[in-house]
Amino acid sequence: MEAAALIFDCDGTLADTMPIHYLAWRTTLERYRIQFDEDRFYALGGCPPAKIVKMLADEQQVTVDALAVAEEKESCFLASLGQVLPITPVVDVARAHHGRLPMGVGSGSGRDIVRDILQRLGIAQLFQCVVGSEDTEHHKPEPDVFLRVASLLGVAPQACCVYEDSDLGIEAARRAGMQWFDVRTVHTPKRWT
Repeated sequence: MEAAALIFDCDGTLADTMPIHYLAWRTTLERYRIQFDEDRFYALGGCPPAKIVKMLADEQQVTVDALAVAEEKESCFLASLGQVLPITPVVDVARAHHGRLPMGVGSGSGRDIVRDILQRLGIAQLFQCVVGSEDTEHHKPEPDVFLRVASLLGVAPQACCVYEDSDLGIEAARRAGMQWFDVRTVHTPKRWT
């Protein structure tokens, strides 16, 4: 079935931000003696930062203010946003369908950060809506973020196709009853380890 609407994740899907996110995580978490290897980082793609900090701190028996550490990590990431590049094959899909299909962005990052990234890439105007981590109670792999985008676009979930780069995001799309495309088939992010 051909999709009636397209939904895009942002980090690692439209924007090549994942290497920058990982460096921000590594820089921030080293201060708290919290380990976060790169494979685990990619496995948790789409998970909100405060949830990641709490999970890692609990596992490693480190006491921290998860929200404050997450905000520190986001500040570190934002300081590097000038380095963000588009993931061209996916951005080309969005440009090709602009004005032909309704399109939105559903992300595990904060809405304002996503909007900033889209503006920097010059593609914010392509999307009718942006749904961020603060817009739903449950996050990927739960389907809530994509269901919210579909609702805002006025399109039935089963008529949507999600572009995603993480297993959690693909599982969220599957649970939403949506078609999906794995961006990792057309883009491999830079690795640091």
